[in-house]
Amino acid sequence: MATPEEMAASMIANMPEKTGKPLEDWLKIVGASGLQKHGEIVKHLKADHGMTHGFANLVAHTALKSAASTTDASAEDLVSAQYSGNKAELKPIYDAIIAFAETLGEDVEVAPKKSSVSLRRSKQFALVTPATKTRIDLGINNKGRAPEGRLEASKNAMCSHLVKLSSVDEFDAEVKAWVKEAYDGA
Repeated sequence: MATPEEMAASMIANMPEKTGKPLEDWLKIVGASGLQKHGEIVKHLKADHGMTHGFANLVAHTALKSAASTTDASAEDLVSAQYSGNKAELKPIYDAIIAFAETLGEDVEVAPKKSSVSLRRSKQFALVTPATKTRIDLGINNKGRAPEGRLEASKNAMCSHLVKLSSVDEFDAEVKAWVKEAYDGA
């Protein structure tokens, strides 16, 4: 079975024949449209250019990924912005989570986004989000584990469970064990 990267490469190679234009031309069209949201771009390509959903989705994803990689925001800038102002006091909790995650293995990837930080291995195993000025929500992917105590069921599709942390002390051995379990399963 082909990997997602191999499937995307195949679609990109077939794009000129199937859509009439290479990926670079479609990216220019998307750029000229001024659209910024994935769904809007897909809708535009399908409605105005007759593109199938699969190709429109690939073009939209590539266009948005390219735009994100050319922004001035570095990973450090994204994290600094998340823990500024009234959320600055949450930074020690974040630092403790990241320090622990990096002890799990050399393959841990810390991937900051605008409002959260993904922790990944071959797939995401945790998500760190400064949810309020007094709490970090630590999403954990431990599919198959029943919620128990502080390990709540998550309403976020990105994680199966959620632990709410208001202090560094709450990131204790129990929470670390859940994170390690998620890392091991990723």
